[in-house]
Amino acid sequence: MRQHEKLRRRRDRQAGFTLLELLVVLVILGLLAAVAVPQVLNYLGGAKTDAARLQVQQLGSTLDLYRLDAGRYPTQEEGLGVLVERPSDAESWNGPYVKKQDMLIDPWGRPFVYRFPGEHGAYDLYSLGADGEDGGEDEDQDVVSW
Repeated sequence: MRQHEKLRRRRDRQAGFTLLELLVVLVILGLLAAVAVPQVLNYLGGAKTDAARLQVQQLGSTLDLYRLDAGRYPTQEEGLGVLVERPSDAESWNGPYVKKQDMLIDPWGRPFVYRFPGEHGAYDLYSLGADGEDGGEDEDQDVVSW
């Protein structure tokens, strides 16, 4: 009998979780995820808009620096590419003004829109937001330089 009790005690110590306990834990994790994931996605969308706003400000300062060196803003035809690569007709170009072409791309993977002459200032620089279309609200709102 003692041998049988020792085996049973060893089995009891090695026993794991039951299927019911595992299911309860999975349900609890699912409920937590259902509450947390929308908040995280909302935060991520706001972070992209904030990043775009900072990029527009930085590119605006870079365009001003280009103007100081070249005596003018880039033309519509040249676009923002002149901040990375020297244009053929630029005599006083002291660039590159941005390190990589990727810096001319908004957080949603689209190039920033540059208009010269601008409707709201010397130039217009903006991102169309998450939806890639004019206007919008929240994450879809345009991020503009004016």
